[in-house]
This record gives sequence, C-alpha cells and structure tokens, in this order.
Amino acid sequence: MKVALASDHGGINIKNEIADLMKEMGIEFEDFGCDCATSVDYPDYAQPVAEKVAAGEFDRGILICGTGIGMSIAANKVKGIRAALVHDVFSAEATRAHNNSNVLTMGERVVGPGLARMIAKVWLTTEFEGGRHENRINKIANLEQ
Repeated sequence: MKVALASDHGGINIKNEIADLMKEMGIEFEDFGCDCATSVDYPDYAQPVAEKVAAGEFDRGILICGTGIGMSIAANKVKGIRAALVHDVFSAEATRAHNNSNVLTMGERVVGPGLARMIAKVWLTTEFEGGRHENRINKIANLEQ
C-alpha cells in the first residue's frame, strides 16, 4: 500500500504522528506538506493528495487540518475521491468496510495523538467488504457523472 499524506498548519503534529505510525507499520508513504506553523490554505494540500489518489498513483490518502472538515470538503471535490472525516475508531472501520473510503481526514483540534494513531491504524488495515456495499459505491460514482 502507498499512502499520500498532508496537513495544513493546524494538523502538523498529528500528521507527524501518522507518519511515524506508517513507518512502524512498514507502509510506504509520501509527505506532501505542510511543514510550517504559519497559516496556509488547506485546499492547497488537499488537492494534490486527492488528485494523486484519484489518478491511482497512491492507494489512499490521509489529510489533517484543525477540524478535518475543510480537508474533507476540498478532497471530495476531486472526482473519484471518497474522503471520510473520522474522529472515532468505529467510524474509521465502517468507512473502509462499507464506503471504501480512499481518503481519511481528521482534525488535530478534535482528536489527540493517541486516538489519531488508533483511527489511522484501523483505517489503514480494514478492507472493503464489497457485496451489498458495492452497489452503493457505484451509485456514489454515478453522482459524479
């Protein structure tokens, strides 16, 4: 698995935690920024990650900002992206198993580093169940036409 990772200034600490987690798990990833504490615009980081995932250059993406909301909205503007804003472990598992989400977004001001690591680990290791959920994913894709 290959993961694209990015944050804005409000998500750097959690982004670094997730990078450490992926290193520990042996997951290949690329960090698309940001690496500064000064204010930046989250769409500038959501867009390249979402586009790389949509193009198949990366299997999944993880985006972090202050709340996760802005990153989620921006990433979901890219055709083929199913970004899920997650702040609990159950939703992390469900969005992979049922929604086949390909981008995870979280908010550093909402979840702490320990919970963020648990969410990311579950999201990275849960497979899509397919079956009855496949039809629903196809209906979502049809909305993009």
